[in-house]
Amino acid sequence: MKKKVPLQMTKRERIQAAIVGDPVDRVPYSLWSHLPMIDPDPVKNAEATYEFYKKYDVDILKTMNNGMYSVEDFGAKTDFSEIPKGGVAKITDTPVKKPEDWLKVHPVSVNEGALAREQTYLKLLLDKTKGEVPVIFTVFSPLTTANKLCPSLRDHIQEGHGDKVKQALKAITETTCALVQRVIELGADGIFFATQLSSYNLTEEAFYREYGMPYDLAVLSASSGWCNVLHAHGKNIMFPLLRKYPVQIFNWHAWESLPDIGEAQLMTGKCIMAGLERMDITEHHKNEIEYQIYETLKETGGRKVILSPGCVIRYPLDVEMLSFVRKAKEEIERKMFRA
Repeated sequence: MKKKVPLQMTKRERIQAAIVGDPVDRVPYSLWSHLPMIDPDPVKNAEATYEFYKKYDVDILKTMNNGMYSVEDFGAKTDFSEIPKGGVAKITDTPVKKPEDWLKVHPVSVNEGALAREQTYLKLLLDKTKGEVPVIFTVFSPLTTANKLCPSLRDHIQEGHGDKVKQALKAITETTCALVQRVIELGADGIFFATQLSSYNLTEEAFYREYGMPYDLAVLSASSGWCNVLHAHGKNIMFPLLRKYPVQIFNWHAWESLPDIGEAQLMTGKCIMAGLERMDITEHHKNEIEYQIYETLKETGGRKVILSPGCVIRYPLDVEMLSFVRKAKEEIERKMFRA
């Protein structure tokens, strides 16, 4: 018997249906960015994130945390001055410079510092959204955090200091697991788990199996959320490994990196969150965006999909272009499925 689609779903119902592959009243979508010079302040960040949500009416809301929050409490110093101009944050100083420094990396409290700040941001945001939209909290993989602490990580391992690195990874994992458990307790519906080194362009599969996967899986197992997202960052991702991760939603740089849309949905068996090439949004490529929406909806039939970029939309944001994304989705969806 064909399942009847409600005339109008709540955002929560829409995402829940998309996850299991049930029909939806309309294809859910999402957008996200960073909020430079705002995100260090949890009050301002919550207000700006909520304004972003209301302006673009997304169906799932990813927290727009400071992108370096995971390394702050471990002692790293950062420079964010290039972000408002379209650049990225940079580490200016780190406590891990030589191999022996990895032994100084210990678990840190989630009740203090940057980790407490990001929880305050989440609580304020949840107070504003009042459960009307699923909220997923951004978490970085332990190897991602370790690599930000020390870009020489792989050199240290090749020099024979892998055990020292693993001790630090255990400490980072313990801290990250504690944070994940706390944000779910606070009311987050899941986590947006970002792994940035799971790319064949950056590491070998054997390396990632040893220094990435065990710690990734420990963090993911700490989340009892119903709406956990894996964000496989970058090009040439390790899809044979990542597609087996225990999450409900799979997000990657579609159109920049294989797999293609249909392959990802088939091989993961999960709801995919993708379809838009973020730089085409930034560079105002409207034809490309319409084509990507059309192909994504054609490949998926509008089921088990959340239309979104593969990664953060960089500053400066263009309100007209971001609004165009939703309008294009609605027009194409209407002509494909409701003509």
